[in-house]
Amino acid sequence: MSIKHIHDQIREKHILTPKMRTSVVRADESDRREWLVETPTCSSLSDHRIAHCGIMHASKPFEIVRVNLSGTFFFACFEGKGKVLIDGDWRTVEAGQACVQPPFIPNALKTNSKKTWTFCWVRYKEAPRAKSLVSLHAPALGDFDAAPLNFAIQGLHAEAAGNRSWHALRKWSDLIHSYVNSFAQPFRGNERLIEVWNAVESRLEEDWTLGRLATIACMSKEHLRRLCSHSLERSPIQHIAFLRMHRAAELLVTTDQKIAMIAQMVGYANQFAFSDTFKRWIGCRPSAYRKQKPLQD
Repeated sequence: MSIKHIHDQIREKHILTPKMRTSVVRADESDRREWLVETPTCSSLSDHRIAHCGIMHASKPFEIVRVNLSGTFFFACFEGKGKVLIDGDWRTVEAGQACVQPPFIPNALKTNSKKTWTFCWVRYKEAPRAKSLVSLHAPALGDFDAAPLNFAIQGLHAEAAGNRSWHALRKWSDLIHSYVNSFAQPFRGNERLIEVWNAVESRLEEDWTLGRLATIACMSKEHLRRLCSHSLERSPIQHIAFLRMHRAAELLVTTDQKIAMIAQMVGYANQFAFSDTFKRWIGCRPSAYRKQKPLQD
């Protein structure tokens, strides 16, 4: 199925089932939506800019689609399996895997299985002009033992709904963020790869080729391709496109820059080529995307 055909099906959805169960903790009481209003709070989550976290037990026909989410969403599968939208394609995620979905791009989860799909999630809220706490170089989909995070969220929920010890709540919050961060930093300790992607992020408008990336990394093109494929589930060139489209989406909703200027800022001399690429990755034209209000889910 082509990316375009997949995106033609993407619309805002919130399909839940009567048997669905959740355990949620939110940072504060400011969000009064129905599904959050009765959940316990923990102010220590705000120290890590976490809006809420929880555990979901879902089954067919569960589906949530958010075309333009305002903050980073991390989830880890603990039991069963489901689907997640990654780079314009529905990918299977099962027990022992996790995924990070950054803000400003489509965010979608679903399952068609009658068996229970259990996953933990941590939803971050981004601060204006502040660096995201979860790296854009987190794996699109990767191996992750969800059991420790599952227990940590259970512990936080029990404490927030019970004794509410400040010290205990703080430790549970720190632990939850540390688990997410451990997954979201795939190049930790590899200074050469960190240097490569820092260079690309800071100069997205430049002409980046695999050969140029390999030269910065001081390794062969094939070795760089293998490392990125293993760590990010993307080739180096695909990851450049991801970074460019993410930056473009952010600029579209946070600035008044003309679309032609944004195209140049992310490396496209031709506005129409930029628009076509943006639609393949994000699901709509830049002009239509700009009209959407980021969701606070």
